[in-house]
Amino acid sequence: MASVLEHRREYLRLMRQFTLDAGFFTVTDIQKAAGIPRSTAQDWIIRLVREGCVLVKKEKSGRTAARYAAISAIPQSTCRRIFTTTDGEKVEIFHDCMSGACAAFCGHHHTRAGGVVTAVNRDGTLLRERARIGDNPVSIGLPPYSAVGISGIRYTDDHIVQRIRCIGGPAYSLTDMMSRAEGIVRVELSQTGGIVEGNVWTQALTHLTIGVDDTDSKEGGATFALALALLTHISAGRTVLPISHHVVMLNDKIINKTAGNSASYIEVAVQPSRIERVMAKSRDFVENEALSPEWGLAFLTGMTIPQNLREYGRKVREEVVDRATAEEAAQKSGAVLSGGNGVIGALGAVALAWLPHEIQLDPARKFF
Repeated sequence: MASVLEHRREYLRLMRQFTLDAGFFTVTDIQKAAGIPRSTAQDWIIRLVREGCVLVKKEKSGRTAARYAAISAIPQSTCRRIFTTTDGEKVEIFHDCMSGACAAFCGHHHTRAGGVVTAVNRDGTLLRERARIGDNPVSIGLPPYSAVGISGIRYTDDHIVQRIRCIGGPAYSLTDMMSRAEGIVRVELSQTGGIVEGNVWTQALTHLTIGVDDTDSKEGGATFALALALLTHISAGRTVLPISHHVVMLNDKIINKTAGNSASYIEVAVQPSRIERVMAKSRDFVENEALSPEWGLAFLTGMTIPQNLREYGRKVREEVVDRATAEEAAQKSGAVLSGGNGVIGALGAVALAWLPHEIQLDPARKFF
């Protein structure tokens, strides 16, 4: 089902682009642009004509091919990506929207509705929500009620299923847009009066945080840039979904720092069976691209920063920490280290993950 939805999105995108550029498209246009057999292109066009997404502008006449047009250039979905990570008890929902305003709207109403959502955070167009597996009814309706809420989450067959109740604009999003977002497996809908309910299926992915440090030298390079390049590199396929990149400041009194002593961490959502491969791919990339032989990586799976690792984060900002201390903290927290002495700062970046930006960027700020 997932591949069918992905193909549908891609072919409709091509059809809309041809319509915007030339006013029409042909079977040959889609065949060549998508790199698919002509019969497959023809079948998809017929299917989308039947669905009302495409119209026939001109019937085939002799050797002149039929011309088609996408009915609307309005975005199929304001929901770019929707995906989920879980540790078996807690779930994090990621909703990457075309509009920061829409993300803010959903975050506001999900918070008011309560339900199974326990925390909401928005970074630009990315809405991140922590939730618990289980059920908790929500009251949805016109003001003063919330317009949308998540009333339940279950973990079944390696998938996370969100139960969403909504009305008005959010109902339009649920019925007409969410199924077209990257990461959605399927959406099951029902309606009672003006309230729409839907089961939204996504894969149950694993959260992987990767710390990066000591990849530059006094002659050039920047760890933040290499960390961003690593995020792009490992998320090039469909098995790894990028989440975020962050910069954290460590102890600025360290003598052998290259500049201000910052480190980076990135977050990705990974299919559980691919974690070891992603880690190996990360090691190879950083080893080949780092300008310092002391490059270091730290990997942590899961949705919780253990307390001993938070304590290590405090130490790496206030004290001079050696590698043995980093290795001990990693062993106790389940983190994996790779590389040279850069693992000290890389693990420090992971230890400071998910704290507010103002804390991450100010070593003087206390966080516990």
